[in-house]
Amino acid sequence: MHPLHISTSFDAGAIEVVSLVDPQDIQLKIRPDNASDFAQWFYFCLQGAAGVPVRLNFVNAGQSAYPKGWTDYRVVASYDHQNWFRLDTHFDGQVLSTSFTPAGNSVYLAYFEPYSYERHLDLIGSAANSEHVTLERLGATVDGRDMTLLQLTNAQSPVPLAQRKKIWLIARQHPGESMAEWFVEGFLERLLDEADPVARVLLDQCVFYVVPNMNPDGAVRGNLRTNAAGANLNREWATPSLETSPEVYWVRQKMLEVGVDLNLDAHGDEALPYNFVVGTEDTPGYSPRIAALEEAFKASWLAASPDFQIKHGYPRGKHGEANLTLATNWIGQQFGCLAFTIEMPFKDNANLPDPQVGWNGERSKRLGASVLQPVLAVLNQLRA
Repeated sequence: MHPLHISTSFDAGAIEVVSLVDPQDIQLKIRPDNASDFAQWFYFCLQGAAGVPVRLNFVNAGQSAYPKGWTDYRVVASYDHQNWFRLDTHFDGQVLSTSFTPAGNSVYLAYFEPYSYERHLDLIGSAANSEHVTLERLGATVDGRDMTLLQLTNAQSPVPLAQRKKIWLIARQHPGESMAEWFVEGFLERLLDEADPVARVLLDQCVFYVVPNMNPDGAVRGNLRTNAAGANLNREWATPSLETSPEVYWVRQKMLEVGVDLNLDAHGDEALPYNFVVGTEDTPGYSPRIAALEEAFKASWLAASPDFQIKHGYPRGKHGEANLTLATNWIGQQFGCLAFTIEMPFKDNANLPDPQVGWNGERSKRLGASVLQPVLAVLNQLRA
């Protein structure tokens, strides 16, 4: 048997090793974000355990950011970094544990199927090859990475530019919610499919503004919820700072420059095993027009994808008492537009469970592709 080893020295790697002496009692701690106390994301490689029964104990899971997220949760694992599957997992209220016998000497384990920075760059590069795409660098992150915007439209469309709807999709404000960038990948693949009639109509009638990763620093650092400066970007929209939240600052400036008719903000939820949306019901500017748009959008998405549902979600607050530091609330209020937060599960979709993979990257991509249908359904009603 090779000596056991755990490594995290790669993109998004994150775990603290407490004890590696006994394969049946490997003790680990979930590491907090680099500049804040949020602790939930983990991603590491276990080496030297081929054919050896192991038990991994995450001893501080009960003190994590979202302890309810561990109920009915299952760890994801991969031998080849490409194909991820779920492991039976147990949570006793304090310790999260999983037991299995690795089939190879190297196995990756993570909170959710990762979306690497290299894949992020590949996604941008692939999209930019299309004649319909213009790439723009908005500015720099705290760590100096590019804040990249993809602008998509059909330059040959007979529809005047001013009449085309401004559709925004932003993702991964919370970097550990990697399903959000998988969602963007599926969205872009369908939107740039020349054979897709829905995509062709949308590119003729809209200009899409897509930010695949709002928080690349946090993603690379293995953070769950914050950027390199410890800022929760989805609480920065009222007064973003170039010092602590430049990622929001640059995107918000571009929105103010070009306008917004519809904004979708892709996220993941730790606790709820469903796909759902959160609108702007609590904002002061919420109106019957926006309410009707929300209902039409949701009805169309229900018809387009059985993975989407409207029964389970967050409880509604009080009208006029919305937290306007959140992207969806600030954007909906600022532009008087339809705006949704999209939430996907870290666990599985309880309505359509998959015991092998749970909710994963591929299913997130399919959901991202399906959202083109409700965008088309509400297109002609987006402007008052």
